[in-house]
Amino acid sequence: MRKLFFLCLFISAFSIQAQTTYETKENISYYTKKQIKGDNYKAERCVLDIYYPTNKENFATVVWFHGGGLSGGEKFIPKLLKEKDIAVIGVNYRLHPKVEAPTYIKDAAAAVAWAFESIEDYGGDKSLIFVSGHSAGGYLASMIGLDKKYLKEFDIDANDIAGLIPFSGHTITHFTIRKERGIDGKTPIIDSLAPLFHVRKDAPPLLLITGDREKEMLGRYEENAYMMRMMKVVGHTETTLYEMDGYGHMMTHPAFPLLLKEIDRITKMKQK
Repeated sequence: MRKLFFLCLFISAFSIQAQTTYETKENISYYTKKQIKGDNYKAERCVLDIYYPTNKENFATVVWFHGGGLSGGEKFIPKLLKEKDIAVIGVNYRLHPKVEAPTYIKDAAAAVAWAFESIEDYGGDKSLIFVSGHSAGGYLASMIGLDKKYLKEFDIDANDIAGLIPFSGHTITHFTIRKERGIDGKTPIIDSLAPLFHVRKDAPPLLLITGDREKEMLGRYEENAYMMRMMKVVGHTETTLYEMDGYGHMMTHPAFPLLLKEIDRITKMKQK
């Protein structure tokens, strides 16, 4: 009986010792002082928070862009991504009307570049960086992952992103960018500022997730369905689309488990 007691005590102590611990560092600038050049708005908005495991190594990372129509919103670490043995980077970026396109996309690329350049300092694996976000954030994730020129500015190949996982993001040109040009929000445009303009066979794995087509923002499911079809047409073999039945535009809660499942799938594939 005494042996059993000590065995249970040892197992309990080992379990406590083996628990993953996490730390958050906030308001890290992802531009250098030279790149900011006294721009107060850039210094204020172009910051990120990183939540990461402190006693693990070679973990995956999600770069998360908030929504808000490119004109609002604040960085945050999604609760459903916490304590999952991964790092999460919540990003702020400059907003309309203080800036116009493609500044939002350039900021998103700079934040992802920071992740590639810095995640190993926190113990992460830079071959396991996933880019995601909701609504406007999903649009930004798709743009920097599909139009390679934005990350190329930082000498990073967008194909090194482990996976793109936009939640309910525009695949046509964003309605705020259309507004900047005096185009009605109900007029669909596909130009160089549309993810659909940059469909390509060699892109990273792409997991598209939207709300219910009958409850989503105007045409959002259909845009993503067209993106899926065109990616397959050009020969991309890893594009998947999920529609969250019964959920509207705020469909993040049921989508996070799909994101985590995709991270696990790709991580296991890379580690084979």
